[in-house]
Amino acid sequence: MLLTTTPTIDGRRITAYHGIVFGEVITGTGFVRDISASISDLFGLRSSEYENVLGPARENAIYEMTQQAFEKGANAVVGVKVDYEVLSGNMLMVSVSGTAVTAEYSEKE
Repeated sequence: MLLTTTPTIDGRRITAYHGIVFGEVITGTGFVRDISASISDLFGLRSSEYENVLGPARENAIYEMTQQAFEKGANAVVGVKVDYEVLSGNMLMVSVSGTAVTAEYSEKE
């Protein structure tokens, strides 16, 4: 399944629109991660503790969105947008959305 942040797919014609698809993941950061992140913030360092949570959460949200698109008969998702939000202190939400479409592929692919 092709995913793109653009509204079109260069060199391909979109032949059908199947609607908006979503993927959402809410995950806790954990008490120990919060302490580690606070220490990193104090010294102006990157927080690998949060980065280790965000990567898998983002991938899971993209997977959910892709599954929705597949179930609708799409072979691509255009206009993909990824959002992050902190919920009640140590909960993170990653949401992904886009438009499920059918795009023509060339004979070579």
